[in-house]
Amino acid sequence: MTEKKRILSGMRPTGPLHLGNLHGALLNWIQMQEEYECFYFIADWHALTSDYENTSMISEYTREMIIDWLSAGLSPDKSTMFIQSRIKEHAELFLILSMITPVPWLERNPTYKDQIVQLSNKDLSTFGFLGYPVLQAADIIMYKPSGVPVGMDQVPHVEITREIARRFNYLYGNVFPEPEAILTKTPKILGLDRRKMSKSYNNAIFLSDKPDVISSKVSIMITDPQRARKTDPGDPDVCNVFEFHKIYTDKETINDIIPKCRTAKIGCVECKKIMAKSLSKSLEPIREKREYYEAHPDLVDEIIADGILKARKVAETTMKEVRASVKI
Repeated sequence: MTEKKRILSGMRPTGPLHLGNLHGALLNWIQMQEEYECFYFIADWHALTSDYENTSMISEYTREMIIDWLSAGLSPDKSTMFIQSRIKEHAELFLILSMITPVPWLERNPTYKDQIVQLSNKDLSTFGFLGYPVLQAADIIMYKPSGVPVGMDQVPHVEITREIARRFNYLYGNVFPEPEAILTKTPKILGLDRRKMSKSYNNAIFLSDKPDVISSKVSIMITDPQRARKTDPGDPDVCNVFEFHKIYTDKETINDIIPKCRTAKIGCVECKKIMAKSLSKSLEPIREKREYYEAHPDLVDEIIADGILKARKVAETTMKEVRASVKI
């Protein structure tokens, strides 16, 4: 039997998961469980890079994220799920890698430059924020994965990791494989206001939202910007609500909506109600699983503990190699 290749990925616990997280990463993770040996971690130390002034919710968000993962379909029998800060070896490898990583590599990181602009309301002039790609590299190569599932915008992250691993191997011997970026296709999911769906933009639909909350949020979604009145014909190709229809509504209903929208025989309010109902129905299995795990906190604790134990064993083995190679 061919041994499965290992992959690794993680998420920062900055709030409840939303549809953008589900389609941008989580559904791909769930599918990959069948083909790969999967390690998925909650990057709580990484949450400190931008939210170090207010850490009160990180622990709660961490637990909620594990429940979201389980509710969506990640299986503790198929994937190792763990919390970054509970594996202290990550900090040790980060320290060693920081000694060999040139500062210009970090300063040219496109995400670093973008986040400085996007989060101008926060003081990000910290060593931790500049150096987070080094911690990210430690997170990844610790488990020697063959690949890291990412979207196109995250490929530079993986490339910096490859460069750091390559430099370590050059200086100390061949310890780390260079992980490949595994590009994952994701459907177009925008927020209620047509911007990227994000907790910080307050435009997200969360996996834990109840049907009435979903209906309320969908009711304020921006549709076709050119359709000012119900009597105006609409264009499904530029309507954000229709992008959700394509994912959550059955084809027969979609084929009925398209001509009616184009001829103004259906208004945006009615169209939104149909989509909200389809979306709520699709998320129902996730909500039911979430209720189960919320009612069984001991089971969640056990899953977290088992994942940490499995990850720690791998990390301890890797760090023995690292110490021997660096000769400390």
